[in-house]
Amino acid sequence: CLPANQERFASGKLVTVQFHPSAQVVMTAGHDRSVSLFQVKNFNLNPKIQSIYLESFPIYKAHFSANGEQVITTGTHHSMFFVYDMMAGSIIPIPKVRGVEEKFLRNFELSPDGSFMLLIGTSGYLHLLSMKTKELISTMKVNGRCTAAAFTPDSSKIYSYSKEGEVFIWDVRSRKCLHKFEDEGSLEGKCIAVSKNNQYVACGSSSGVVNLYITDACLKENRPKPVKAIMNLVTSATCVTFNPTTEILAVASRDTDEAVKLV
Repeated sequence: CLPANQERFASGKLVTVQFHPSAQVVMTAGHDRSVSLFQVKNFNLNPKIQSIYLESFPIYKAHFSANGEQVITTGTHHSMFFVYDMMAGSIIPIPKVRGVEEKFLRNFELSPDGSFMLLIGTSGYLHLLSMKTKELISTMKVNGRCTAAAFTPDSSKIYSYSKEGEVFIWDVRSRKCLHKFEDEGSLEGKCIAVSKNNQYVACGSSSGVVNLYITDACLKENRPKPVKAIMNLVTSATCVTFNPTTEILAVASRDTDEAVKLV
């Protein structure tokens, strides 16, 4: 297959590549301050639909909204973020979220039902925003520093992973911590994912080990045993993601070339 972004290669590092939730479209975004959309037609031709440029805003992360009508982008060194409304063709800056005292807004997650945006702040703070208004609903706090988070497929719970290797499970409605467990052998938590059928939780750490847990054990036990410890990465695991049918888990490290494994 030709590169998906054959018609417009980025001039800087790519940070996001994502398929549209319902259309045959792929998005790329990166440090060259641009978001590009390509139509996925066949293996030989992926025409560029459009590119948007965000001046002096190297992108840290970009993500389609659940309905596919918006793209949310955060920057590498900014406390603001942008919403690209694809229906209206407009770029909306969200300058400052009232109640969120963060120097930089970088990492975030969107709930699968399209209701919430979770900003992963510093010092263990998690800020829950309304997707509709982009206003703060509530703030939660973990012990230590939070490095990653994931919504459950029904958007009712949030798993937040701390730098200290603990996973806190939150109830989205009450914003209370339901349970916490220790990720076995984790020196430093890096990334977390929940499978689409809610059967598994995968935790990736700085040692490169990815632990796979049964969800039920995570909700009940303080020190659950992983059903599998995936040892194939030799550098820090920075990305874990399940395919939509929960048959394949992708684990990857951005610290070295070609460090992608499919389990």
